[in-house]
Amino acid sequence: MKQLAEFIPIALFFIAYQLNGETISAGQWSFTFDGIFTATAVLMAATLLQVVLTYAFTREFEKRAMWMLLAVLIFGGATLLLRNQMFIQWKPTIFNWVLAIAFGVSQFVGEKNLMERTLGSQVRLPKPIWTKLNLLWVSNFAIVGALNLVVAYRFSEATWVSYKLYSALGFTLLLTILTAILISPHLKEEPS
Repeated sequence: MKQLAEFIPIALFFIAYQLNGETISAGQWSFTFDGIFTATAVLMAATLLQVVLTYAFTREFEKRAMWMLLAVLIFGGATLLLRNQMFIQWKPTIFNWVLAIAFGVSQFVGEKNLMERTLGSQVRLPKPIWTKLNLLWVSNFAIVGALNLVVAYRFSEATWVSYKLYSALGFTLLLTILTAILISPHLKEEPS
């Protein structure tokens, strides 16, 4: 459910981008959507609202959500301040590569890697499976970050915006399936 909620700001970013050139008027007030810049402002606001609402319901801040918010505010702020979309286009790459490095380093630091630290209280798995799972996630983050740059530099801005939405859904679904395939043979039914 949490992963699904993470798509809401991306979906709103996509929708705001699609409204490029549209004007909303109410009395003397009017607003015209200006493509990537309005979409970036919407992404920033939606990500902040998501973190606030998550805290309101759970009474805790999730580290990943806080790091995502920080990245969105920094790169989104730079995009708006400098009127340069490359900052927001680089955000997914930098965020994913930082996660790849963190997960990769965790393989060699401490007794448990990040996957085991994150899910170890919920699932018991043999050490080699935790290693494979962690390396799967490292690979995912590295590939997603690299592909984002390929699309950002080789295709149009509109293509990148669409790619951002659909790849987020696709890669998350693929990662979830691969994770389940790795974990499922090692799950034992708990007695009632």
